[in-house]
Amino acid sequence: MTAECTWRRTHTCGELRAEHVGQVVTLNGWVSARRDHGGIYFVDLRDRYGLTQIVLTTSVAEGIKLSPEDCLSVRGAVVSRDAANVNTDRPTGEIEIAVSSVETLSSAKLPPFEIIDDLDTAVETRLQYRFLDLRRPTMQAKLMHRSRFIGAMRKAWLARDFCEIETPVLTKATPEGARDYLVPSRVHAGKFYALPQSPQIFKQILMVSGMDRYFQVARCFRDEDLRADRQPEFTQLDMEMSFVEEDDVFAVWEGVMVDTFRDAMGVEVEAPFPRMPWAEAMARFGSDKPDIRFGMELIDVAAWAKECEFKVFSGAIEAGGRVMGLVIEGGAEMTRKEINALEEVAKTYGAKGLAWWKSAEGGGAGPLARFCADDAAPRLMEILGAKEGDLCLFAAGNQSLVWRILGELRVHLGKKLDLVGEGQDWRFLWVTRFPMFERDAESGSWTSLHHPFTAPQDWDLAGDVGTLESRAYDLVLNGWELGSGSIRIHRQDVQSRIFEILGISPEDQRNKFGFLLDALAYGAPPHGGFAMGLDRIVALTLGLDSIRDVVAFPKTASAADAMCDAPSAVEAFQLAEIHVASTAPAPAAAAQDDA
Repeated sequence: MTAECTWRRTHTCGELRAEHVGQVVTLNGWVSARRDHGGIYFVDLRDRYGLTQIVLTTSVAEGIKLSPEDCLSVRGAVVSRDAANVNTDRPTGEIEIAVSSVETLSSAKLPPFEIIDDLDTAVETRLQYRFLDLRRPTMQAKLMHRSRFIGAMRKAWLARDFCEIETPVLTKATPEGARDYLVPSRVHAGKFYALPQSPQIFKQILMVSGMDRYFQVARCFRDEDLRADRQPEFTQLDMEMSFVEEDDVFAVWEGVMVDTFRDAMGVEVEAPFPRMPWAEAMARFGSDKPDIRFGMELIDVAAWAKECEFKVFSGAIEAGGRVMGLVIEGGAEMTRKEINALEEVAKTYGAKGLAWWKSAEGGGAGPLARFCADDAAPRLMEILGAKEGDLCLFAAGNQSLVWRILGELRVHLGKKLDLVGEGQDWRFLWVTRFPMFERDAESGSWTSLHHPFTAPQDWDLAGDVGTLESRAYDLVLNGWELGSGSIRIHRQDVQSRIFEILGISPEDQRNKFGFLLDALAYGAPPHGGFAMGLDRIVALTLGLDSIRDVVAFPKTASAADAMCDAPSAVEAFQLAEIHVASTAPAPAAAAQDDA
C-alpha cells in the first residue's frame, strides 16, 4: 500500500489573502529568500503564481537546513501580518503562514545565478541552465502572456468558423529559398524527409479538398543564419481561405487582431489597418516594413541634384541612380561628433560617406553649403520641406542602396530621438503589391520574392518579367514584419509557367511539385492566406527586441541548444542504420579511440 501523501498543496503561493486568515493550508514551492531573526526564520516561498512569506519557529525548523531553491512543502495556519509589516508590493503581503510542519521535497545545489528578475548574467549561462532561468518570475510571466495571446487567437479563429487542422512535419524537400532540415529515412535507404519551412503546399491542397477555412498553430524549421527575431525552429499562426481576394483576408485578420489584443491584453486596436503598395513604402520610407509611428520620410531631390555642381550627386543622376534626403527637424543643433556617428551608421549599410547640410536660405552650413549659393539653398529647402535650423541628410547611388541607407538611418533616428513617443502605439500596416520576381545576385536567374505559389497581378504574365507585380502582402507592426501571405495560384497552367520562369524544368516540376500540380487540375478554388510569426508578435507585445525570451527553450546564435548540447555527434552504427555517411572530421577524442 502506498504511504499517505502529506505534501499535496491546497493553495498556490500567489493565492492567499486576508479572507483566508485562520485556515490551515499546505503550500508547495521553492525557497526564494530566507532570513534569520533571532531564532525565527522568515522564508519567501515561490511558485509561478507568486510569493508567500512563511514563518518557522526554532522548534519547527530544527534539523532542517534550508538552501536557495530547495523545493518544500509547508503546512500551517494563515495569519495576519502586523500593520507595520504589511508588504504592499505583494498581493499576498497582508498575510503569512505560521508553519507547523515542513518537508523538504528536494534539495538544491547552489544555483549558478540568483533567481531574480533584475539578473545580470551572461546569456550563455542563462541558456545552459534554462531550467533555472525559467523559474524567474519575469520569464514565467512572458511564457504565460504567450499562452494567453495564442489562446485568444485560437478562440478568435474558431469564432470565425475556421477549422484547426494539423499538417505533416515529415514532408518533401522543395526549393523555397531557405535551407531545409533533412531527415534520413531508415526504411527507405538513401531517401530523406524535410522538416517544413511552412505548411504552404498542404494548406493549398486543403483548399482543393474543400476545407475552405483552415488554421493551425504550426511548428516550422529553417536551417539559416539567425538574427534577433529568428530561430531555427519557430511557431506561426497559419491560415488559408477559399473563394477570397485580398480584402477578405485582410478583414478576417484585422478582426482576429482586434479580438486578440482585447482578450489577451485589454488593448483596443484600431481597424481597418491602412494599406500601402510596396513601391510607395520603399519610396517614402526606404523599407518594406516601415514604422509609421513617425514621419521623417525620404524625399527625392533628383531635380536639384542633377543641376548642382556636387559631382557625386550629378554623377549619380547621370548614371541612372537616385539622390534622396531626409530632414531632422531642429537637427542643426547636432554636434559634428553626433553627425559623424550617423555617418558611421550609414557606412554599415553600404554608404561610402554621408552628405549633410544644416539648412538656411543664406547657404547654411556643412559640406553641401558651398553648393547652395544664390537661389540653390531656398530651392533645396522647398523640395525638402526644410526650415532654417533643420539638418538634412543625403544618400546617392543606385536605388536599392539609397533606400537601404536612408531607410536604416530613419529607423536609427526614430529610436535615438525617441520619435515613437511614450507608451505603446500599435500601428499596423498592410504592405501590398510586392514585385513578383528578383534577380539572384550570384546566378543572375529569377527567383520568387515571396514563394513560387504567389499569384501575379496579371494572370497573363504579360510584359517584362522584372516589372511583374505579385498579389503578395505583408503585415507590419511598428516596423516589424509580422508575417506574409498572398493570393495563391489556383490555375495549373499559370503555376507551371511560374515554375518555367524560375528555371524549373517540366521534369523537375513533376518530381518536386507533381502532387500540387495534380491537385490544381481538379477544380481548385481561388484561395489565399497568411502566416504570422507568433514568437515575433508575442515579443513585440512585451516590448522585447529579441524573441529568445518568449521561447521556452531557444537556440543560441549558432543554432545550438546550450542546455542539452544539441546538435551532437551520434554513434557510427546509428548512421549506418539510416544509410548515412558523414564527411565531417571526426572529433579528436573519437579519432584517438578509433586509432
